[in-house]
Amino acid sequence: MPSRARPVSPHLQIYRWQLTSVMSILHRFTGVALALGTLLLVYWLIAAAMGPAALATAQACLGSPVGQLLLFGWTLALFYHLANGIRHLFWDAGLGFELPHAYRSGWAVLVATLLLTLGVWVCAYSQMEWL
Repeated sequence: MPSRARPVSPHLQIYRWQLTSVMSILHRFTGVALALGTLLLVYWLIAAAMGPAALATAQACLGSPVGQLLLFGWTLALFYHLANGIRHLFWDAGLGFELPHAYRSGWAVLVATLLLTLGVWVCAYSQMEWL
């Protein structure tokens, strides 16, 4: 039986990425990142409950460049997931489905994420005693 040319479904090599699809994927990734980052928070809380020596070790780990990078990423994921979740609440209410509104709200989520993350980190560093 001869093989006939069959249509091929679009795949990632030829699919054009859209803001809405990228944001949907990022929402899932940030949800996973928040779950994993919560383990870091639990570690810090357990260390605080164990006493000053354990807390000092946890503070040193979280104060290291790698720890700061993890905390920054967790903060970024937190605010992205929060802002995009609010966007989804509007969608659940039937608002903002039109394509121009979806793109505007998507960009608003990204801007809000950056502003909130940077705002928290600027406030946190301005409160540090060693500055």
